[in-house]
Amino acid sequence: MAEPINILIADDHPVVREGLITMIKREPDFRVVGEAANGVEAVNKAKELKPDIVLMDLRMPELDGVEAIRQISLAEPNIKFIILTTYSDDEYIFRGIEVGARAYLLKDAPRADLFKAIRAVYRGESLIQPVVASKVLDRFAELSRQAQAPETLSEREVEVLRLMSKGDANKEIAAQLHITDSTVKTHISSIFQKLNAKDRTEAVMQAIKRGIIKI
Repeated sequence: MAEPINILIADDHPVVREGLITMIKREPDFRVVGEAANGVEAVNKAKELKPDIVLMDLRMPELDGVEAIRQISLAEPNIKFIILTTYSDDEYIFRGIEVGARAYLLKDAPRADLFKAIRAVYRGESLIQPVVASKVLDRFAELSRQAQAPETLSEREVEVLRLMSKGDANKEIAAQLHITDSTVKTHISSIFQKLNAKDRTEAVMQAIKRGIIKI
């Protein structure tokens, strides 16, 4: 018979821990090796017991679940994590995934889903509930749109760029647009940032390349 999957349960609610332990122990291929009531205890127990998987709540005293995962991963990179929480807020989901959680389940998930997640993560796979997965996909879609769509320059910034492309100095640009030198500098700084340019020449080249201005 294969070695059971060793599991550490980290949750600050005793009733939740007891329920999980009772439920998990019924599965012949699972073994609960320890439990932790807060984030600091989770880190210490993980280092001591070296479980295969940690079931981690996110909101715990002394140290939250995300920081506990980060610290455990640095010390024991082979340990895998399943977040089991009541929180489906976007912030919690992405913070948990960013630090390396391989599965994200809500506490009202059916026990079959939890067992499936434990076995999947142990095999090196990932599992995220549909309600959570939809938020992840939405986030990736938004990040993709942001990456593809460069920040738009204002009309005044485009005017400054056109004069920059002619080689006009700040004072000349200020005089032509009837603004102060300081305002010109502010516009140029914004242009550099939006076009990811280091200097005037690069800013003008980027603007021409993107069709913002024409020579």
